[in-house]
Amino acid sequence: MKTLIRDTTVVAMDDVHGAEPFSADVLLDGRRISQVGPDLQPGPVDEEIDGRERLVMPGLVNAHVHSWEAFFRGRYDNLPLELWMLESYPIIGLEPLPPEVIRLRTLLVGIESLKNGVTCLQDDVIESPHQSVEALEAVFAGYREVGIRAHCSGNMVDKAFTDTIPYADETLAPELLARVRANPVATADEHLAFARAALARFDDPDGRLRYVVAPSGPQRCTDELLGASADLARAHDCPLHIHVLETKVQAVTGREFYGRTLVEHLDALGVLCEQATLAHGIWLTPSDIEAVAATGTSIAHNAISNQKLGAGIAPLRALLDAGVNVALGSDGLCSNDSARMFDVMKAAALLQKITTPDFTTWPDAGEILWAATRAGARSVRMEGQIGAVSPGHRADLVLLDLRTVNFTPRNDLRNHLVYCENGASIQRVFVDGRTVVRDGRCVDVDEDAILAEIRSIAPALLERHGRVEELNRAFASSFEAIHHRCCAQPLGINRYAHDERGWVTPAAAEAR
Repeated sequence: MKTLIRDTTVVAMDDVHGAEPFSADVLLDGRRISQVGPDLQPGPVDEEIDGRERLVMPGLVNAHVHSWEAFFRGRYDNLPLELWMLESYPIIGLEPLPPEVIRLRTLLVGIESLKNGVTCLQDDVIESPHQSVEALEAVFAGYREVGIRAHCSGNMVDKAFTDTIPYADETLAPELLARVRANPVATADEHLAFARAALARFDDPDGRLRYVVAPSGPQRCTDELLGASADLARAHDCPLHIHVLETKVQAVTGREFYGRTLVEHLDALGVLCEQATLAHGIWLTPSDIEAVAATGTSIAHNAISNQKLGAGIAPLRALLDAGVNVALGSDGLCSNDSARMFDVMKAAALLQKITTPDFTTWPDAGEILWAATRAGARSVRMEGQIGAVSPGHRADLVLLDLRTVNFTPRNDLRNHLVYCENGASIQRVFVDGRTVVRDGRCVDVDEDAILAEIRSIAPALLERHGRVEELNRAFASSFEAIHHRCCAQPLGINRYAHDERGWVTPAAAEAR
């Protein structure tokens, strides 16, 4: 099918124009962009779209999201990561969700993403107690059905939860430690066998769906699992996705567990590489940043989630100046409460402005747009294929109406896209040249029926999750003590908005 968008404004994010808008026609031929230029004469086309008062841009790439959390949006607030995880993630484990529920959950994320201009996402799927082929099939089925481009993982952990947190042995009650360690954990060999089977079954480098190798984090995985995961990702040239240095607790973890930073540990194991994306990367040291840059490793910056969990402010300018590929992610649906990437772009741009009065270092709208498109494409191993309005690229595009309030009056369109737009101006979304959103509705699925079905099953699901919260509550006071102990320690870097040297634990303050 040939589609011609005639006489439109283009923000191409290509190597020639970057984020600078220009006028052109855009021709889609099948799955790819065929031509971009003025007064194209392509001959007969199947559809011609009047592009006047419209803007065409690449589809946004969400480089880090957890669809697992989609049913818990709006449920939590004012909790740091380690305490928030007690509410949202099973420690002891529950019976797995039925595949049909997982499919509905995935559809919910896919619908929200597409309607907000996201054409590709990297979903670090986490199931409890262990991921199954049936569960992963349900995830891929949901994304296949809604029409989005999706790269999905089988999250891998081969350590007991309490063995991933510093000071757990001396803080947690012995009976709680024993209870967690008695819970079965998959071995490195089991995880790797699952990953190989998933690659064979689900990974389609030429299609819309790919498998992601995802060891959860260096402190949660054995060295054997980390090294073998990196080898597997390199062999298949698929994404390698790892949570690294999201919180100060994790920064202390590296020192306590390995006597070095978590990035130094990964580097020593040969895990850092062009296939790798480190989710978060807040508590990176200057030498960590150098190692990330030297190995071609990407960072997925999650500005909204990092703020909600009080994790700290990622050193975005230092990363960009070092040449690190920095993509953007929403993170989970209950640590961000949405998968809307226009929100993420605005937050990522604004957050850095409070870190220094040197306004010459603040990111501009073009850098943020690059992070949400081109850098995201590189993070998911699709550089040169998505992320730009350029001949030969996949036709993953967003068509916006410039007559909306978000563009009125019209000034710098780059600033409008980052600071003003919220997805409300989107008229069409294309993935692989197909229209998947038209006039605010997903065309491949019945949104109303899906949302109604989710509402009908939600009470039982949330009651089930309430049991997770109840079981995990026994760990809360100990984890709070660990959080305070870690946050009070000097590390030589500070990723908070205040001077951490003046911070003391609540207990110490009370003692004064």
